[in-house]
Amino acid sequence: MDKKELWKKCAAFHGHECGGLTIGYKASLYAAELLDLTFSKDEEVVCISENDACGVDAIQVILGCSVGKGNLLFHMTGKQAFSFYNRKTGKSVRLVNKDRPAGMSKEESFRYLQSREPEELFDVKETEIPLPEKAGVFDSYICDCCHERTGAKWIRLAGEKRYCIDCYREYDRFHV
Repeated sequence: MDKKELWKKCAAFHGHECGGLTIGYKASLYAAELLDLTFSKDEEVVCISENDACGVDAIQVILGCSVGKGNLLFHMTGKQAFSFYNRKTGKSVRLVNKDRPAGMSKEESFRYLQSREPEELFDVKETEIPLPEKAGVFDSYICDCCHERTGAKWIRLAGEKRYCIDCYREYDRFHV
């Protein structure tokens, strides 16, 4: 698929064209080039995004990273930064969006981002977070309070009772 068609596909998924989507679009293309990545059918490609902004939608479309597959994770720092990993080769890269010229309107910023090559938009750094293990499958239990099924990692025990995180109340003698 050519870049114009790929952009259209990203914009259709996201719902509109914007600067944030462009950042994720350019980051995905750059990561694919640097790490020899293609669309991930399972967990061959992993992305750790440091934000939950528009660009993440382009990463899903282009590289096939998704929360449901377990190969899109969030390390919320509020930065326009993305770590990409190629499980097949073991290579990884962290792309950090460079500052844009100050004083641009939203429209000017969009045009600026669209007109630049990825290497003009990102600092290429080593990843700081090791490649996460593949997504796990967990047992689940019924919460004794709300009776909703909850993954074992999120169950809390109080005596003989099992509680989900929402229903569990920490023991505290000072705040009843």
